[in-house]
Amino acid sequence: MSRIRAVVFDVGETLVDETRHWSEWADWLGVTRLTFCAAFGVAIERDWHHRRVFDLVRPGFDYAAEHARREAAGWRYTLEPSDFYPDAFPCLAALHGEGYRIGVAGNQPEAAEAALAAVGVVADFIASSTRWGVEKPHPAFFAKVAEAAGAPPAAIAYVGDRLDNDVLPAKRAGMLGVFIRRGPWAVVHAGRPEAALADVTIDGLAEFPNRLRALG
Repeated sequence: MSRIRAVVFDVGETLVDETRHWSEWADWLGVTRLTFCAAFGVAIERDWHHRRVFDLVRPGFDYAAEHARREAAGWRYTLEPSDFYPDAFPCLAALHGEGYRIGVAGNQPEAAEAALAAVGVVADFIASSTRWGVEKPHPAFFAKVAEAAGAPPAAIAYVGDRLDNDVLPAKRAGMLGVFIRRGPWAVVHAGRPEAALADVTIDGLAEFPNRLRALG
């Protein structure tokens, strides 16, 4: 085994394909999915917070109020097995079986923690930015990751699809930054010069266990 003792995964576009999530928002707002996706791409290219996509398609949008309206209409945050990339569960199980401490922690609502556990995600800990009270890329988030992992930063690999929120701040925290090139952010970020700063770059999680072993 390499010096890495714990592996912590981001959620969206690392383990979970968020297509259903964002498509449902487009449908709720009465915006075509193509329009919503185009606006989403603009937000990513401009390095905006992801919720600013709502300001593009609905100027003056009040996220908290609209979220409450959706809940009042019966919507609840859920994850289904079909939302996960096919390589997610096998990778988690393989690494857990090899003795790595596994964590899942991302910029997610607190409800994501129960949703991830409910679908059988294999992890020693599951955390959300909402419960921790701090979002990536703030250094305090990665301090929380190290605390939850019970390992020094140098013994932790953090896997994510974004350079700005995942890979580079994890490296600044002393962790191994793993860039997974899939999802809308990764498509944009992969073409940037700073993509070369990732310690490990993968195109999917199926190859990750072998890449991690090779570090040893």
